[in-house]
Amino acid sequence: MAKHLETGRMGEDMAAAWLQGQGFVLLHRNWKHSYFELDVVAEKNNVLHFIEVKTRTTATYGHPEEGVTPKKLERLMNAGEEYLHQHPEWKRIQYDILSIRLFTNKAPEYFFIEDIS
Repeated sequence: MAKHLETGRMGEDMAAAWLQGQGFVLLHRNWKHSYFELDVVAEKNNVLHFIEVKTRTTATYGHPEEGVTPKKLERLMNAGEEYLHQHPEWKRIQYDILSIRLFTNKAPEYFFIEDIS
C-alpha cells in the first residue's frame, strides 16, 4: 500500500479513537454511496457531524486542514446532502474537519475545526 494511503488509514483510526474520547458516537466510518464519501459520520448532543479527516506526517504541503480545498468542501457537503436524503430524521447537522499531525518523536497533534459551512 502507498505511504499516503497508510497514513490516511492510520489517521482515520486515530480520529475515531479521539472522537470517541471527546464524547462522539460514531455512526459510520468511510460511508459511501455512489461517488459520495464521508470519512466519519458521528453524533454528539443530538447533532449529526460529517467529519473530514486529514492527516500529514510532514509540513511540506502545509497543515493537514489546508488539504481541504473548496472542491473537497463541495464534495463533503454533497455527500452530506445524500446522507440526509437517506436519513431524514436528523434536524441538526454540522460539517467539521479533524486535522492530525504525526511526528516521529512526540505525540500527534489534533486540531478540530467545527462548523465549517
